[in-house]
Amino acid sequence: MGTRRVGIVGGGIVGVALAHRIAGLGLDVAVTVLEKEQALALHQTGRNSGVVHAGLYYVPGSLRARLCRRGVQLLRDFCAGHGLAYDECGKVVVALDDGELGRLEAIHQRALANGVPGVRMVGRQQLRELEPHVQGVAALHSPHTAVVDFRAVARRLAADAAGFGADIRTGVPVRGITQDAGGVAVEAGGDRWTFDQLVICGGLHTDRLARLAGHEDDPRVVPFRGEYYELRPDRRGLVRGLVYPVPDPRYPFLGVHLTRRFDGGVLVGPNAVLALAREGYRWTDLRLGDLAETLAWPGFRRMAARHWRTGVREVVGSLSRRAFCDAARRYVPELRPADLLRARSGVRAQAVARDGTLVDDFRVSRQGRVVAIRNAPSPAATSSMAIAEHLASLLFDGDGGPATR
Repeated sequence: MGTRRVGIVGGGIVGVALAHRIAGLGLDVAVTVLEKEQALALHQTGRNSGVVHAGLYYVPGSLRARLCRRGVQLLRDFCAGHGLAYDECGKVVVALDDGELGRLEAIHQRALANGVPGVRMVGRQQLRELEPHVQGVAALHSPHTAVVDFRAVARRLAADAAGFGADIRTGVPVRGITQDAGGVAVEAGGDRWTFDQLVICGGLHTDRLARLAGHEDDPRVVPFRGEYYELRPDRRGLVRGLVYPVPDPRYPFLGVHLTRRFDGGVLVGPNAVLALAREGYRWTDLRLGDLAETLAWPGFRRMAARHWRTGVREVVGSLSRRAFCDAARRYVPELRPADLLRARSGVRAQAVARDGTLVDDFRVSRQGRVVAIRNAPSPAATSSMAIAEHLASLLFDGDGGPATR
């Protein structure tokens, strides 16, 4: 056991990547991961689309951009070293008409500034060669965008971390966090744990956990459910890789796209509807306390006032297979509602500021001995090992001592 004790709350891919990073440094540190579920990576990590994002969209120089590019490198090497599937199936961001070309070129310039390898603009004919069933006037092609099984990656990271000496605990929900000059006390799973430093990687509950530790309440997590369909096996040939729309800055979410998975399946989605619980994967998953907390947050009300039309459209897509299909048919005209089979859904922990803005970049706060990841949207899974590097640098100086910055 190390003489310095570091606790990590949350057993998703970011939490276990951090445990892997710290335990693998060979310092005199005891690392403990506390996960409330009985297994690791059950929520955002285990329910995302599996895309390893190349870094096309993010503001150059932002934490998202830098950690995404570093994260791709670390993730690719980790998968290669452990025999985990890593499929560079490629991605096209498709402009449907000339009005989207300016935004597409702006993404191209961001991708170049971020050092994304191999990106190029292609015309209608080249798009057809890449994706024969996709229509559009032009596209940005990212040949090295990949797909993986993030839950398998998380399990391997956790196993390696345990091999390095980390203590991975499941079924231990955190109920209380207090800190003083002597350390951080955590009430979890009926036990009391004491750490010198604590890192909160709590996903959908990270704002609540941060408040327990004395952090401010802004921003708050607002849960958005993303629902997916998948193509029938005999229709998977309509898509070779990843087919994405050009983001519209007027709207807060990307919109329906088509994603080939590591197992050969093809997802269609997601939409984005307000979840009625922090872990509300179905319309019937309702927790009145969660919903009341969302509705009471001024940031949510301000955001909803700005984007209510988008919200109505997303709800229609949620309730109607035909409406969902119509959104995807803009890119793959051969799609029919009968081609879509209902698939699983996920819930995104979107941080919303008090003024109603969606927090865009990764955000990390520090209060005394407790560091909290306050916002970790996509590409957090892609960036997980780089986020772990970043967090470890906040905790320790180069000689392994406690960080002073």
